[in-house]
Amino acid sequence: MRPFLPALLFLCLTQPALAWNAAGHRLVAAIAWQQLSPPARDAISAVLARHPDHGRWIDKARSSDPADLFAEASTWPDDIRSDPRFHDEEREPPTPPLPGLPDTARHKRWHYVDLDADGQVRQGEVDTRIAELTRLLKSGSPPEQTAYALPWLLHLVADIHQPLHVGRHGDDGGNLVEIENPHNKRLPFSSLHLYWDDLPGPPWLRGKRLDDNARRLLERHPPPEQGSIGIWRDESHRLLATAYPSEAGSLLPIVDDEFHRRSRETANRRIAEAGYRLGRLLDGLFDHTVSRGTQ
Repeated sequence: MRPFLPALLFLCLTQPALAWNAAGHRLVAAIAWQQLSPPARDAISAVLARHPDHGRWIDKARSSDPADLFAEASTWPDDIRSDPRFHDEEREPPTPPLPGLPDTARHKRWHYVDLDADGQVRQGEVDTRIAELTRLLKSGSPPEQTAYALPWLLHLVADIHQPLHVGRHGDDGGNLVEIENPHNKRLPFSSLHLYWDDLPGPPWLRGKRLDDNARRLLERHPPPEQGSIGIWRDESHRLLATAYPSEAGSLLPIVDDEFHRRSRETANRRIAEAGYRLGRLLDGLFDHTVSRGTQ
């Protein structure tokens, strides 16, 4: 079996790294939804209804409930990574324009930021893009731009709370770090980044199980201080000190029981914090919009 290990590792490590899997993003969205006022929920639902993929979200969620569609919209920036209607702007020619969208780029650099040993940004844009999207939504931009910006903001606030998405420059956010993981019988060897992405649960998590998991996270984790985008980024970066397994396995660093327990606790806390903060951010943006429109 040993000669086949390099090939197995190559297959694992070439899987696309996402930043929390779909379950993680839906959990953040479900928690955020609980923080929203009814007027903000209505305004957000109206914006999402203008998105050209709104019908696809209904099909995927098998629901037209606004909360379910809000959760589904949060996964859209990852979904387009494998969608042939979109292109990787760094290595592919543009795909044809899509009605209702300002561009068809996948914007992979938006999902992360890498810092060097001195804490200086070397690559990635997640923090600056969150700030830009927030300004765009606050400014009363045209409907097409607002409908495009909102799913990105839902997604990126979750991403910046994933420790390896504020990663070390040089190891591709843990994608180049190979680990042994006896806690995953399906994938006992993977990248460290993929391990962290999958901690929230199975990517098909939806419906009642999603709501139950979100409720448990709300019960266990109190609301954090809102802070700033820079604070969110720095919190994640500090967590890198404990995000890498140090125990040796048979061939690679191993995810032992203690590391797995601690990592799951960190992932759950960061998802809850992202949900609280996203909800407050959106409530301020969209409740304010409603108020201005009714004065």
